Amino acid sequence: MNAPTASLAGVDIRAEIERLRKERNAIILAHYYQRPEIQDLADYVGDSLELSRKAQETDADVIAFCGVRFMAETAKILSPDKTVILPDMDAGCSLEDSCPPDQFKAFREAHPDHIALTYINCSTEVKALSDIIVTSSSAEKILSQIPLSQKIIFGPDKHLGGYLQRKLGREMLLWPGVCIVHEAFSETELIKLKAQHPGAPVAAHPECPAHIVDHADYVGSTSGILNYAKTMEGDTLIVATEPHIIHQMELAVPHKTFIGAPGADGNCNCNICPYMALNTLEKLYIALRDLKPQVHIEEGLRLQAKKSLDRMLEMASGTVGQGDLGARL
Repeated sequence: MNAPTASLAGVDIRAEIERLRKERNAIILAHYYQRPEIQDLADYVGDSLELSRKAQETDADVIAFCGVRFMAETAKILSPDKTVILPDMDAGCSLEDSCPPDQFKAFREAHPDHIALTYINCSTEVKALSDIIVTSSSAEKILSQIPLSQKIIFGPDKHLGGYLQRKLGREMLLWPGVCIVHEAFSETELIKLKAQHPGAPVAAHPECPAHIVDHADYVGSTSGILNYAKTMEGDTLIVATEPHIIHQMELAVPHKTFIGAPGADGNCNCNICPYMALNTLEKLYIALRDLKPQVHIEEGLRLQAKKSLDRMLEMASGTVGQGDLGARL
């Protein structure tokens, strides 16, 4: 548990974070779904694939990962000699929770002729049981490199898997997990919002259910949605993903208007990720000060999980051909 923030009275949190960042030779990575004040002081803000690459490339001694637990674990898998800290170790993920390793292992064993193409929103244990990890920005490119004859299990996000099936016409066995944030969007309220802003396009994350994605003019990862916001011709965009991405949109194109897609009652905060919200500046300061909570992964498990992540990074960069892939699986 982190120390209570009440003990930090009189501490200049931002100044102390800056001091500790230099003293620890630390890099601060923040996901787009973090609070704006955390995004603003991070060395790098990005989505899962970008942050995975940054974690691998950095020469810092300490990685302070402002995101959720599976992201910090991914950084540790790729950078085992670095100290990886997470401001709040309770920052989990509903998709990770939906896919217990023992159940996933049993599912794999029941389908021995399938490979496991697994979304990065999962535990280290599930990564170790998988053949290839994907992110929302890399999944389509990676899937297109797998021979059509190869049967596939896709987990844990059934909505991302379903979106890929519909778009690419590729049948897969889908694990029945969902993201509680993207599941919360209301089709009825979205239709009302579109009527209030005629002509405004909708950008949606593929973790959204099909009845939301079907209304989207653009479907893509958080970084993809951000790029769409920058390049679209109109001046208003409805955004169907966790709303803290809007902070980066407003910084990039301040003359445009961005509206978060609504939840069930049209006015709830149910589309804010409760796990991402656990990280605060105070907890980041304490983590840098005490170098904990730290991420620790048993070496054998780390090496097994790294295989699936390495395939992701290679295939996302286009360096693995279908022949090479078949030999390596």
